[in-house]
Amino acid sequence: MVKSFLALIIFMLAPGFTEAQHIRILTSGRPVSLRGLSVVNDQIIWVSGSAGSVGLSTDAGENWKWIQVRGYEKTDFRDIEAFSDQEAVIMGITEPAVILRTTDGGKNWMTVLEDSAKSVFLDAMDFSGDEAVLVGDPDKGKIFFARSSNRGISWIKSASGLENTISGEAFFAASGSNIRFIPGDGFALVSGGKKSCLYLSTGRYVLNLNQGEQTTGANSIAINSEDPNQAFIVGGDFSHDSSRYGNSVRIQFHPFVQTLPLTPPHGYRSCVEYLNNKELICCGTTGVDFTNDGGTHWTLISDKGFHVCRKSKVGKSVFLAGPKGAIALLQL
Repeated sequence: MVKSFLALIIFMLAPGFTEAQHIRILTSGRPVSLRGLSVVNDQIIWVSGSAGSVGLSTDAGENWKWIQVRGYEKTDFRDIEAFSDQEAVIMGITEPAVILRTTDGGKNWMTVLEDSAKSVFLDAMDFSGDEAVLVGDPDKGKIFFARSSNRGISWIKSASGLENTISGEAFFAASGSNIRFIPGDGFALVSGGKKSCLYLSTGRYVLNLNQGEQTTGANSIAINSEDPNQAFIVGGDFSHDSSRYGNSVRIQFHPFVQTLPLTPPHGYRSCVEYLNNKELICCGTTGVDFTNDGGTHWTLISDKGFHVCRKSKVGKSVFLAGPKGAIALLQL
């Protein structure tokens, strides 16, 4: 008995023990895929996805108002950024590639950027205060890029200032998180496909991730807000989504260092988010993983698939969204 008790204590103290964390489903069953998620605070959450769908909750996800944006019923809105229960920006990926904005809680939407070219496929946007960046798939090696300096009210297409992409390299519109601002140091962008790279103002770095096929490489990057010199990247191979090979890497920007986890997440992962300096969450089609040691050891806390996870901008709540309208809360 004593030996068994001591063994249990040792196990609970071991790196990666995360028994306290679990996922609580808030809603599911809608025939839409949700990949856009923005958590304004612990009460206000916006989601977006296929079939022109946008959802808004003002009571921590217990109840939802669902909107199908008129004129965009077939559009896949794979990213969203919200500033309040009234003001939000959504990104439609292609034909037309479009950015829409609301200031009345989704009743009306104004087009602030549109491109109907078949070559244009938008992947993600990120905001820092009033500043915003938007990235789309490369065309003949040139990255589609746009900026906003007024919280997405207007956008200017411009050169990204980054190197041309390598043949077969692309960006994945998996969770709206393959581009992120680095506080005081520009932004970071990750790619996948035949080559998986990290793009910084200092140059391009090939990542130590699974790559070489159209379905491989990086999907998401998270920046450590407590130490902006540190980041974590997830991805893998979404055509073999149970494989753990080359699905994640921890990054130090200056000097550039890559560190592979000792215990990686349990399959392909489309999104990763820092909760604090040590705790992170990541999700994908095969489940949700959690780490409490900065990403060295990951523990599977749910086998329910999600596309995106985001922490509250003002608060501590962490929400997830995914297939079939699933929305969930991480409970610590």
